[in-house]
Amino acid sequence: MENENRKNIVWLSEITKQDVEIAGGKGANLAELYNAKLPVPEAFIVTANAYLNFIEEAGLKEKINEILHSIDVENTMELEEKAKEIQELIVNAEMPETLKEEILEAYECLSIEKVDAESIVKSEPCFVAVRSSATTEDLATASFAGQQETFLNVKGKEIIEAIKRCWSSLFTARAIYYRQRRGFSHEKALIAVIVQKMVNADKAGVTFTANPITNNKDEVVIEAVFGLGEGIVSGKLQPDTYVIDKSNFTIKSKKIGIKEFAFKISHEGKIEKEQLDEERKKQQVLSEKEIVELVKYGIRIENHYGLAQDIEWAIQNNKIYILQARPITTLKKEISGVKIEAKELLSGLAASPGIASGTVKIVHSLDDLAKIKENDVLVTKMTNPDMVVTMQKAKAIVTDEGGLTCHAAIVSREIGLPAVVGTKNATKVLKDNQVVTVDGYNGKVYEGIVKIEAKPEALVPESVKQAFTELKEKKVSKKRPLVKVNCDLPEVAERASLTNPDGIGLVRLEFIIAKGKVHPAEYIRRNQTKAYISLLVDELEKILRFFKDKPVWIRTSDIRTDEYKNLEGAEKEPKESNPMLGWHGIRRSLDQPEILKAELTAIKSLYEKGYHNIGVMFPFLATVEELRKAKEIAKEISLPKEVKIGVMIETPASALIIEELCKEGIDFISFGTNDLTQLTLGVDRNNERLVRLYDEKHPAVIKLISDVIDVCKKYGVETSICGQAASDVEMVKILAKLGIDSVSANIDAVEKIRNALEEI
Repeated sequence: MENENRKNIVWLSEITKQDVEIAGGKGANLAELYNAKLPVPEAFIVTANAYLNFIEEAGLKEKINEILHSIDVENTMELEEKAKEIQELIVNAEMPETLKEEILEAYECLSIEKVDAESIVKSEPCFVAVRSSATTEDLATASFAGQQETFLNVKGKEIIEAIKRCWSSLFTARAIYYRQRRGFSHEKALIAVIVQKMVNADKAGVTFTANPITNNKDEVVIEAVFGLGEGIVSGKLQPDTYVIDKSNFTIKSKKIGIKEFAFKISHEGKIEKEQLDEERKKQQVLSEKEIVELVKYGIRIENHYGLAQDIEWAIQNNKIYILQARPITTLKKEISGVKIEAKELLSGLAASPGIASGTVKIVHSLDDLAKIKENDVLVTKMTNPDMVVTMQKAKAIVTDEGGLTCHAAIVSREIGLPAVVGTKNATKVLKDNQVVTVDGYNGKVYEGIVKIEAKPEALVPESVKQAFTELKEKKVSKKRPLVKVNCDLPEVAERASLTNPDGIGLVRLEFIIAKGKVHPAEYIRRNQTKAYISLLVDELEKILRFFKDKPVWIRTSDIRTDEYKNLEGAEKEPKESNPMLGWHGIRRSLDQPEILKAELTAIKSLYEKGYHNIGVMFPFLATVEELRKAKEIAKEISLPKEVKIGVMIETPASALIIEELCKEGIDFISFGTNDLTQLTLGVDRNNERLVRLYDEKHPAVIKLISDVIDVCKKYGVETSICGQAASDVEMVKILAKLGIDSVSANIDAVEKIRNALEEI
């Protein structure tokens, strides 16, 4: 959304699932559900932009980054201390008065009761849930469940403090550790906050639209408790668990949990435990009618997103409310045929698949976490998100309490730890230093190291697991590159967008300049810089409007002195004996900085119009000094820091100094293989006599490309290609094997390249 990006407050009706950078993953998904006419309680969102404004005005940005970059995340004590230091900085800082007023005004609107279409009644301030919504949360590829805070039943001016605490929870020890291990940038991880009317639930729970343990996509799994959903999320209650056939809504199995109490909201607004009598403890939470309704909502939401969903819901006065939905990130291939013959010590819920043997270590409090070593089985009363850093050292997890949807169970599935939860008495039955085997497929704990009988495909050798882990850490996964498109002219932008590319990997300014009929240098000579800027803004916007939600990389001008002779002022260009190796690209832009300033100012104007998906790249670069000077000019014209900076790798020099370029600071690179090939091989690509010698797949060219990709991965710099080679099927297959992040093909080659990559 163009305008919403700069707002501090947005309502659910104003955004969609695409607006993660505004509302965070949870907020964007909530808006999508609301606008799909699902029964979502009213809410507004304090945007990621508001959070940014807060930390900048409070002078916290640099302090936070300084602390983050000094942390050794493997040192648990240091991680905890510095995480707490950052959180205290945020909580103790004063919120800007204008922002505070905006939030309270929105809250007042939320408290207004709509009686009918024409009348409203101003009522008492309402109770709200204040929920964190990180911009890296609820992605289809990662689960950040439980890392940020939620505050229930907040009222009046208390929401200001709750919002600050949500912001501070972006920097819990667990969140910092998780981002570091998963390769997410701390600087780019922002947070929004959802302020939503509270549902004082009579019943609450979670729906999985695919069975997260067996991976059966034909089953829906529902967990339910009496009262608020806090009973499930916190792991303090053993919920009812229902498994339903998705095709005919029949209940295939149900396990009725013993629910000792329910969380309810008191008249004073406090969350209290309501003890349940013996009959109520064992009573089934949901009626069959409610189960069917929840399954239908689940299927509707899954169909809307096209992915299996993890859905939180609540029921008040017999009405179902959808509180949030996120993709299930933990589905694995089903593993069958696992049989274990041994003495069974415990049984519980199979929370995370896998089988592991190890030494029991009982954890009664966070102080006990230090005793967990490699190959230990962590046994605790209640699964706790704060244990995640230590969990990664363990072989398996066993708990007394908790359900399939407690946060630690979800994280166990994601990081691949066998887990059995809800055993009721693991901390009493098991003893420190006892050796056990945990069966996460069937929810069992056995005595000793047991023999496992399984089909060959059911087990993965440790050596293979280790190799796979190393591959993931080195980021050399087999994922296919994104397929982008080259697009230079506004007239073909719509056709380019219809190929459904993953963005634009190259926009050349030269084609737009040709439409203006005036050489860039002539604009400067005539003191018509504004006219040049206006031309670029107008024409680039015609391209960008078809690619609002996808990255677009714009190359600054690269006109050789023997090109574009019909432009006004071209007759004043110098005569060069070898223009291809002459005064063009970034070297000319730095000699005539007013041209570069104009082009960067145009990009700045587009960013200010709401096109936050643009990046700028400098062509024909050969030295670090050229990059440094170009960045200084960008800073001089106040190009927003959020605009990504990249360089073209077209000269062998740029390929050979790639590490120095990465250290100087770039976000991406794009190979210009036309020039890179001719300069590496010493072959004029325009000389018909030498065509037979021009080969982009020459070992020397491939080695340069491979080395650049390896170094860029080390520094987290995105890699792409936009030269003619990006439209060559065989070349693209080579690049994919080298681990390139994206290829940007010509419009007519996008589908061909996409199909070729599908075959890999």
